[in-house]
Amino acid sequence: MKKERWDNLGSKFAHLTSAHPCYNEKAHFTTARIHLPVAPRCNIQCNYCIRKLDKCEHRPGVAGSILNPREALVRLDKYAKEMQNLKVVGIAGPGESLANEDSFETMRLVHEKYPGLIKCVASNGLMLSERVDDLVKAGVTSVTVTINAVDPEVGAKIYSFVRYHDKTYKGVEGAKLLIEKQFEGIKKASEAGLNVKVNTVLIPEINFSQIKEIAKKAAENGAIIMNIIPMIPLNKFEKERPPDCDELNIARTIAEEFLPQFRLCRQCRADAVGVPGAEPCGSPVQQRATSEYYHA
Repeated sequence: MKKERWDNLGSKFAHLTSAHPCYNEKAHFTTARIHLPVAPRCNIQCNYCIRKLDKCEHRPGVAGSILNPREALVRLDKYAKEMQNLKVVGIAGPGESLANEDSFETMRLVHEKYPGLIKCVASNGLMLSERVDDLVKAGVTSVTVTINAVDPEVGAKIYSFVRYHDKTYKGVEGAKLLIEKQFEGIKKASEAGLNVKVNTVLIPEINFSQIKEIAKKAAENGAIIMNIIPMIPLNKFEKERPPDCDELNIARTIAEEFLPQFRLCRQCRADAVGVPGAEPCGSPVQQRATSEYYHA
């Protein structure tokens, strides 16, 4: 069954997955991508996340500066000339892509000038079902949704708040709303023809028991691949321990019953550019976690 799932992934979305370094392990070492940091605002607060403008720190939620759509296109122009193997343009924050209108304008401009490049966005999924049509119109073909729980009681331990249509929800209420919208969004995105990847941040003492259900429900709603990434201890979770190599392996094995697993994630900055597999890691925590990924 596992081989069949990989075969299905390769056939249905081959034109995208074969070239995308976050979907295909061979492309991970040969294909360049660029993240355009045009999305500073976020509509949820994860307890492991700190958004930051920083030139040196290598992790999600970090960018050297925030660009407007025209500036982002200029940045893409520069690297498109320099990198013949640049095939993917993504928006991965440093906040929530779909909570920033500049994300849609940026992708529209990119698609207009570079229709052959793969366009993707990373999202927490809260607004996905409402913005799928806008993504399709902007030329986006791939979306990554970070889902960390299916049980609202567990989600309440991971998210400080959820801000939806100008109202703030906390605790179980906020987590329940977010989880419902995430799977609703995955289903609608898949039905619209987008290929959907699910990211899950593994926090051993909190959501390890959720891995199987996340993978199962994501697959049922149309996701095609999953990426389990180690939590980097920050913010309210600065004293939580990241998963070790064995825990990552076990989690991926459990989830692989339902979805193919991508195992080489570098946990990139929001302004990353280049071939992921050729980049050094940043912080000691990230170095350790990524080393475990590559040698697991």
